Amino acid sequence: IIRRMSEGIYDEAEYQKALAWTKEKCKEGFDKNPDELQKSREEKDADWEFVVKMMVIIKDLMCGNDKLPAGREEEIVGHNAIAAGFQGQRQWTDFYPNADFAEAMLNTSFDWNGAREPYILATENDVLNGLGMLFMKLLTNRPQIFADVRTYWSPSAVFEATGYQLEGKAAESCGFIHLINSGAACLDASGKALDEAGNPVMKPWYEVTEKDQDAILAATTWNAADVGYFRGGGYSSRFCTEAEMPVTMIRLNLVQGLGPVLQIAEGWTVHLPEQVNDILWKRTDYTWPCTWFAPRTTGKGAFATAYDVMNNWGANHGAISYGHIGADLITMCSMLRIPVSMHNVPEEDIFRPAAFNAFGMDKEGQDYRACAAYGPMYKK
Repeated sequence: IIRRMSEGIYDEAEYQKALAWTKEKCKEGFDKNPDELQKSREEKDADWEFVVKMMVIIKDLMCGNDKLPAGREEEIVGHNAIAAGFQGQRQWTDFYPNADFAEAMLNTSFDWNGAREPYILATENDVLNGLGMLFMKLLTNRPQIFADVRTYWSPSAVFEATGYQLEGKAAESCGFIHLINSGAACLDASGKALDEAGNPVMKPWYEVTEKDQDAILAATTWNAADVGYFRGGGYSSRFCTEAEMPVTMIRLNLVQGLGPVLQIAEGWTVHLPEQVNDILWKRTDYTWPCTWFAPRTTGKGAFATAYDVMNNWGANHGAISYGHIGADLITMCSMLRIPVSMHNVPEEDIFRPAAFNAFGMDKEGQDYRACAAYGPMYKK
């Protein structure tokens, strides 16, 4: 990226178009940093130019661009990448502006060229979470959320902190999980796009209208990066999912001696009262995109409560898609020979090949044994 910036290996016309759109459409939010650590207006403007150019270059790296300068035949081709990741902390972000703008906007269903297929760009170069995002994007044609599975809030903890008694899905799940990361979530997760009935939705990219784009951008600010995390500066997207939407959270884990296994948690985003939302949001970073998640619980095992879901989760990251698509994921995993180690999908909705029935009567053990016997669909 730096080489391409330094040597001018990017599409200047595309960059200028992107920069003009960003200045018009992307609202800069408050700067939470102490006054003595805040950048000057000139430095902030330079950061905007840097992060926009960074996004343009990452698109070129993934897909190529025949409008790059003459003599750059290798760069013109690109990598034909179906997904990508970026490792920022700390080697990059201690010195350069962070990649939050590029990550968030590439994962979103539109940019300065209008609605387009979302890219997959995993923050912290988390390949496994990037693969989870890719699985669900290919199944749904919808943009994906990358988030930390950061905090469990119990009903009693919420009441102690805010005086609010949980209701609805959050009460049914005996609490909820805070999904939050410094800016890699698609902006569509704000829930500001509406379907024909007026319900909040994260649409397939080809259904996203200009009205949807304007509403999503209006709900998002870009706040100066917290220099405690990102000494090089940059901008983090900031919005809150102010809607109850059906979603599915997954995590692909790689286990030595076993291989990849998938975890699936269907549930709903939670819309909290504004004052409650702000109090809880401020317990972590108030400048990052915020989603509250209540998994569908069963009262037993890994899905006894929302706490048990988080306690059994395989990593601090999750990939989240609109809709309850766990059954589709289970079928897809059976085709790829990836066992599902944890899920809350009703048994009557699950479809696996009939041949799996030869591997025992317990469905979870059957899945593991069949996947081991048949071996991975795709190998090195």
